[in-house]
Amino acid sequence: MRLQTIILTLMLCLSINLSAQTKGKPTVQNKTAGSSIYSLPPFERAVLVIKHYETFHINRYPYIGYGHRIQKGEKLTSNITHRQADSLLRSDLKKLYRFFLKYGEEHALLLATLAYNVGPTRITGNKRIPESRLLSKIKRGEKNIQYDYVDFCRYRGKKIASIQRRRWAELRLLYAS
Repeated sequence: MRLQTIILTLMLCLSINLSAQTKGKPTVQNKTAGSSIYSLPPFERAVLVIKHYETFHINRYPYIGYGHRIQKGEKLTSNITHRQADSLLRSDLKKLYRFFLKYGEEHALLLATLAYNVGPTRITGNKRIPESRLLSKIKRGEKNIQYDYVDFCRYRGKKIASIQRRRWAELRLLYAS
């Protein structure tokens, strides 16, 4: 419980710092500005940012823990510990990371973190959903992907400010531009 309080406090400070710095035109520059979170490995930063924004799901079937979607055949219930939820999050994120490695190591963790929230199909597309502009730009080798990444901030077609702040935080923590 004490570790969770420390992590949440760190993430809250980071969010306050990020929202203060992104009032005008958002930027992903100046990554070392006053926060020790950047001393963590990128994967750990991804886990922390997901935990911060997903929070711990209780009685939100089919989602448990920090946003793990129960798959067919899984024998899981919403009655899991924070440790089990952390393990599920890390396992899911590693699978997504390995999937997105084909688009380059520089982008894999960022795409995996986004896919954890929106689902990989929203990025890669399928028969009904076109490939995202973000992935198209990455495939073409373009580096200016920030606004295409942050554009994944809509719910039912409406831009949601809290999701937009989440995307800027993810970019700032995980993308080297």
